[in-house]
Amino acid sequence: MTDHLRDLAALRRRLAEFAAARDWQPYHTPKNLAAALSVEAAELLEIFQWLTPEQSARVMTDPDTAHRVRDEVADVLAYLLQLCEVLGVDPLAALEAKIERNESRFPVGEAGGPER
Repeated sequence: MTDHLRDLAALRRRLAEFAAARDWQPYHTPKNLAAALSVEAAELLEIFQWLTPEQSARVMTDPDTAHRVRDEVADVLAYLLQLCEVLGVDPLAALEAKIERNESRFPVGEAGGPER
């Protein structure tokens, strides 16, 4: 097992232990976790809402904004990992399978961006 996989497993365990210590498992239903994930993703989006593309590319240069971005990214990841735990989804395996499907769906040279 690679360090990243070990780290991900450790984070999933730590999140589960955190919730268990607070008796939050009854509230961590798939529906509630998916809703919380959506809310946190919206809070991340809110940081970028009125920025130009150029401003958004520089968002991490402001320490206060960078802190907010990191916090919201952490919240999104935490809820995603908790949702995966509850549903029995391996997030890395799911991502790898999705990338493979997308490679087939969008072959190089046939799936152009806006400039093609």
